[in-house]
Amino acid sequence: MKPDSSLPLSPRVSRRDALKTLGGTAALLGLGLFSGRALSADPASAGVAPAVPPAGPFALPKLPYAFDALEPHIDGRTMEIHYTKHHQAYIANANKALADQPALASLGAEELLARLDGAPEAIRAALRNNVGGHANHTFFWQSLAPHAGGAPSGALGAAIAGAFGSFEAFKTQFADTAMKRFGSGWAWLVASKGKLAITSTANQDSPFLTGDVPVVGLDVWEHAYYLKYQNRRADYIAAWWNVVNWPFAEKSYAAAMKA
Repeated sequence: MKPDSSLPLSPRVSRRDALKTLGGTAALLGLGLFSGRALSADPASAGVAPAVPPAGPFALPKLPYAFDALEPHIDGRTMEIHYTKHHQAYIANANKALADQPALASLGAEELLARLDGAPEAIRAALRNNVGGHANHTFFWQSLAPHAGGAPSGALGAAIAGAFGSFEAFKTQFADTAMKRFGSGWAWLVASKGKLAITSTANQDSPFLTGDVPVVGLDVWEHAYYLKYQNRRADYIAAWWNVVNWPFAEKSYAAAMKA
């Protein structure tokens, strides 16, 4: 989709950077990896289909595994609530905010976030929070997988070693960033201007707001872990490494580098 010239770019993101971001998103879409709207896994694969039909441009994606598939690292009840309640609420609120905005509603989540300052001020915060929450969670579900973990290989593995010294050094820095996120938010490994960087965002702020492309993301809102880990965020982070979907991260990184 071509950018709508009637919607100005955010001053936080240059036109060149925004187009690079949208190009990276297009590459991810081409690989079938990430959609700001409805993501579908193979219909024949195990997973959880959304029960609520969309009432607007955004829809709950199909979860590509069962709620309990990530146990013992992330428990099934947390996954069920996180997916059916929290993610669904972001979608419902995003669709409500866009009800009278056909031009904005025609955009994908990533493009809308990259061009957020072109939205009416009255709904800008709602879009930032709820479209951001939808984009972040859609990416998050795909970045997890049963029987995963380990370490990345290929170009991403080499890039991580080059940027951070080693995979273990990267893990330490990423975990530290996730621990230091005060309150609710996310830790990210992003492709930023052609290089890898570890970042953290508050609430449901998305890397797409600043022109970055996510490669790995970790939700550190308490709703992502409190039933199992209570206030032990460090234990949740340590367990999360066992379900990181590195093949997905490698494809996301490759797509971002081609943009």
